Amino acid sequence: MLGSLNNTTSSRHDQQQEEDPLAAAASSSDLMLQHHQPLHQSHHQYSSSSSSSRVGGLMNSPPAIHMRQLLISCAELFSQSDFSAAHRLISILSASSSPYGDSIERLVHQFIRALSLRLNLHHANATLLMMNITTTTTATTLPYNTTTYNDRNALQSCYLSLNQITPFIRFSHLTANQAILESLQVGQQSIHILDFDIMHGVQWPPLMQALVERFKNSNMLQPPPMLRITGTGNDIEILQRTGERLLKFAQSLGLRFQFHPLLLMNDDPTSVAFYLPSALTILPDETLAVNCMLFLHKLLKDHDTRDLRLFLHKIKALNPRVVTIAEREASHNHPLFLQRFVEAVDHYGAIFDSLEATLPPNSRERLAVEQVWFGREIVEIVATEGENRKERHERFDSWEMILRSCGYSNVPLSGYALSQAKLLLRLHYPSEGYQLQVLNNSLFLGWQNRALFSVSSWH
Repeated sequence: MLGSLNNTTSSRHDQQQEEDPLAAAASSSDLMLQHHQPLHQSHHQYSSSSSSSRVGGLMNSPPAIHMRQLLISCAELFSQSDFSAAHRLISILSASSSPYGDSIERLVHQFIRALSLRLNLHHANATLLMMNITTTTTATTLPYNTTTYNDRNALQSCYLSLNQITPFIRFSHLTANQAILESLQVGQQSIHILDFDIMHGVQWPPLMQALVERFKNSNMLQPPPMLRITGTGNDIEILQRTGERLLKFAQSLGLRFQFHPLLLMNDDPTSVAFYLPSALTILPDETLAVNCMLFLHKLLKDHDTRDLRLFLHKIKALNPRVVTIAEREASHNHPLFLQRFVEAVDHYGAIFDSLEATLPPNSRERLAVEQVWFGREIVEIVATEGENRKERHERFDSWEMILRSCGYSNVPLSGYALSQAKLLLRLHYPSEGYQLQVLNNSLFLGWQNRALFSVSSWH
């Protein structure tokens, strides 16, 4: 069993989660990572006259179907630059949606917010153009200065909630951890993990426990292994607190541990490729593992993969034993707005349906995650263009092509990774809607027939 920091009541567990996300992650863990046994980490989608006729005809359709169709019609109006008709349709959909309704009503609410911001940006940019104003700070950045989408405290809190109420983050973490563990030789005495965008570091306590248990079971005379983690992020205070919590947890296990924060310069993930070699120290006897959980898509730009390819070449030059990658299974980087919009509606529609099926209607955690975490992503995909758009998700086929062209080869995930993912779903998300699939030596998690996340291992 995974070691427990505290066996307290559920109220104490909730308080502990707020105070220490690492402790909360570990205290509810109940299965152990093994080198040759299942690993499991337990934490608890015209013209004004034509648009009016379409609206009238769709109102007699089933609600979920016609609301989705109206969303797509609204996006089509944006693509046709018929902004007055789009505004009228936004008003209709706003009156029919709610953040407290069923999954389709909540989905429409988030997309209408994003479309409203896109409409406001159009009007603001048009005003600047008419006034012949040229400025480097354009209206494209307005939503992020006037909403809570960039409130880091709110985002950090929602990340922890997301990690609790959905299997997506835990699935990614436990599958990546298993790949890292299996890449290490028994008796390996020095391990270095380079974790891009470490957040609260909730991925690592189960791996620490597994390393200690494997050491104990090996009956070796050497001391416990030394684990170093270099974690990147854009907030030095969060990085430091994460390092302190990880150190405290490692000490409770008797595991030798060091944490090194690596701040992303100017809040720009693409900058890391330029200073990474000089900022990272790898000791001669260390085995390096590189962990990229929902990170690579942030390195993409419009029709441009140069930053991503530079990053991948820099990582390859470090000669890591394994590179673990988790990404959304979605095409949100399409240059055409309408195609990107339809893809996003279907992707987030599946996510909202999964939340509808697995959480109570009055869940405050679900409300926060949908409005702040997924709401921010939807705004970036729908309302922003150019360099301000960071959520540029691609499907696995695209990642595979880029990685192979940069000299990487896919390392098949073991059967244990699939077994423990099944166990995660069965024990903590017992819904028939979640589906696992092994494809191209990688593991996919989805809802119903739509894949939503992929995890893969590379060398």
